[in-house]
Amino acid sequence: MELEKFKLGATNLKQKDIEAGKVLSIRQTPDLEYAWDNGVAIGRYLKELKEGRIIARKCNKCGRVMIPPRMFCELCFRPTDEWVYCKDTGTVNTFSICHINWDASRIPEGMPPHLPAVIEIDGASPGTGILHLLGEVEPEKIKIGMRVKAVWKKPEEREGSITDIMYFKPLRNPSKSGTGSKRRS
Repeated sequence: MELEKFKLGATNLKQKDIEAGKVLSIRQTPDLEYAWDNGVAIGRYLKELKEGRIIARKCNKCGRVMIPPRMFCELCFRPTDEWVYCKDTGTVNTFSICHINWDASRIPEGMPPHLPAVIEIDGASPGTGILHLLGEVEPEKIKIGMRVKAVWKKPEEREGSITDIMYFKPLRNPSKSGTGSKRRS
């Protein structure tokens, strides 16, 4: 067959040949620094978090208030129009009880589980929110619809990161009135 002349052969490598230096190898520690340009919307969002405030963007065409903020409305296909400050309270949309760490290692016996939740922030449109941790609550007491409030780091410890909010804790006297629109867009 004509393709036979193009068949590539292979040489099996043996560990002893590698150790004896018979195989060219290069040891290198890669420089894996990560850089992320957060852009206008997320840049402002992080700056406001450092100041202890939560900010969103509003689309005047559909009326949505989006958090995390974005400069473009993916429903209307147009630029968003204005910045809107939101409260640091919200409602648990969904949650999980995690018995593993972020690196997929098991949480040691006797240590509390992680409690990630999607929080619909008061002042933002329903159905939008941020993923964060719950704290100061027993896992069996968490409920969808539970009202929560942000627990912030001390101002001098903030760095302009979502972790400037340490976690959300249950509101002791939850108010049913949020500032966000109840209409889903």
